[in-house]
Formats: sequence, structure tokens, C-alpha cells
Amino acid sequence: MSGLILTFHILVSILLVACILLQPGSKGRGGLGSAYGGGSSGAFGPQGATPFLAKATYWLAAGFLTTSFVIELLIVKSNQSVLDTKPSLSTPAPSNIPTNTPSR
Repeated sequence: MSGLILTFHILVSILLVACILLQPGSKGRGGLGSAYGGGSSGAFGPQGATPFLAKATYWLAAGFLTTSFVIELLIVKSNQSVLDTKPSLSTPAPSNIPTNTPSR
């Protein structure tokens, strides 16, 4: 279950970054979207994609925040801590290590 939520969280974060980069800047420039031929007219009308991108940004930000809280709640519920975890070894280390030191 946590793997599904983590995958959804990563997908939402990538979409959020892309949505923010496609929005026009504050000085009226077209943003990253205008570099690829997204002028003022097109499929989104004379205003461009600004209202759609603004709404998408709000929804993606809400999704990002929600998935962050859910992941945190799952971590707290399972009593895990990043600081307490130890890396697991696939093969245990031998207990008796022979030393090859020459005797004098």
C-alpha cells in the first residue's frame, strides 16, 4: 500500500513541477510553454492555458500535500524512524576472521 502511495506521490510531484514551469511569468512572457509554439491563440482560447494551468496547479499542490501527510501518517503508525533503521546485509559477516599475521 505504501508503494502505491509513494508512486502516486512521485507522479504528482513531477506533474506539479511541469505545471509550474509551463505557466507564464509575471512580466507577461509566455513561460516554458511559449517556447514550443504555445502562443496566445490555440486550443485554450485567447487567454491561453493560464486558467487551466492555475487550476491544475492548485489541485496538484493539494494532492502533493495530501500524499505527503498520508506517507507521514504511515511512517508514524508503523513506529519507524529513518535514524533507527540499519542497512540489511544479504550475507552475515563471519564471526571468526582468521588473521594472517606472521609470528615473530
